[in-house]
Amino acid sequence: MTSRALRNLLSFGNPVVTIFSGSYCSRLYFHQTAVCKVAWQAKSGFKPSKVAVVTKTTRYEFEQQRYLYAGLSEEDLKQLLALKGSSYCGLLERHSIHTQNVTQIVDNLQREGVEVRVVKRGEYNEDTVRWADAIVSAGGDGTMLLVASKVFDKNKPVIGVNTDPERSEGHLCLPVRYTHAFSEALHKLRKGEFRWQWRQRIRMHLEGTGINPTPVDLHEQQLSLEQHNKAHRSSTECQHSTTHNSYTTPHLLPVRGLNEIFIGESLSSRVKYKSFKPHLTLSLHRASYYEISIDDGPWEKQKSSGLSICTGTGSKAWSYNINKLVEQAVEDVLRIGKAKTGLDIPLNQEVIESVTEAYNESLIFSPEENRLFFSVREPIVNRVFSNSRQRGFASKVCVRSRCWDACMVVDGGTSFEFNDGAIASISLHNEDLLKTVILED
Repeated sequence: MTSRALRNLLSFGNPVVTIFSGSYCSRLYFHQTAVCKVAWQAKSGFKPSKVAVVTKTTRYEFEQQRYLYAGLSEEDLKQLLALKGSSYCGLLERHSIHTQNVTQIVDNLQREGVEVRVVKRGEYNEDTVRWADAIVSAGGDGTMLLVASKVFDKNKPVIGVNTDPERSEGHLCLPVRYTHAFSEALHKLRKGEFRWQWRQRIRMHLEGTGINPTPVDLHEQQLSLEQHNKAHRSSTECQHSTTHNSYTTPHLLPVRGLNEIFIGESLSSRVKYKSFKPHLTLSLHRASYYEISIDDGPWEKQKSSGLSICTGTGSKAWSYNINKLVEQAVEDVLRIGKAKTGLDIPLNQEVIESVTEAYNESLIFSPEENRLFFSVREPIVNRVFSNSRQRGFASKVCVRSRCWDACMVVDGGTSFEFNDGAIASISLHNEDLLKTVILED
């Protein structure tokens, strides 16, 4: 097989590469999904009367609140940041850039006669969502995810503006040029020179025993593992008698996932054991134990490092990095395949790059596609626990927890307890679609 033949085979959508070795035949499937860019051209201009601008908490604000709350002065803050290897001046500069861009957004909206409310992300709530005709997320992808999580009206637009493009990727935001030219973005919205895109989102139902539907918000606090564990306990112990209930029917959780949800013992995943030496403590990783059912199929017991379930929007994010292959791994597999089959598989850099790219692109799908993609991280397989599918597409995923101290985390920002006896049903519904804007760069 020549390099060109292999490249053509991978490049033109042939889903099956068949490898023959004598009477042996095996098939290597490349699920190459073209990411369709389906969106609807606006039939008329969009002219909201009331817009909420939700702003991120900058690192400077976070550190300032953290230390000033403890009674430290601004000079103390400078010294503490220096001890941590952080630059006070640098953080203040990034804060100023963000603030200037927020001011530009607000000024441009007000010049268009729009009533504007500026809301810090820690103060953002359902009342703000109800008041606004549209919501502008002023920050990065994290702020966009937070803003989207509280919007339940699929006809209420959410627009992301990256207020610090040099430090934030902003995949979910408008193209970077509109950060400094927001007036141009408003002009295009007013003239109808844009497209609407409705992104699929995940909804979650909980049922079973020991259910606590009270969420823990991780965004503002940026908690460490230990602090997160304490937050869960402090927020739930005082409500233990009223919030830990048994639900015989599924209870719909009050958030929607735009990127992904993660289930596992990942946020409090270390168990401390005392060794025979009294001065020595060992920290061991605890695997996540659960049962999983795909599309109402049979339940399968699994142990792993956790389970990720994403939308098409999230297929470019954490899910992609969980599943992607690097060229070194592809080269090793091709080398073994060549040795085992005797086929003349070229192992030059061009072929390796082509195969790697084809596989990794197959992991990405459109934000509008009505399907989920699940990934089992580092599954443990033995005579007790199996893993028939480590990854794949699904319409519905059900998970029954057998964990001791687990969480279900939505878009990295909202966490729910998910311990032994709890059952989560994860699915997509059209009423949960998120209305966003596509502007050409």
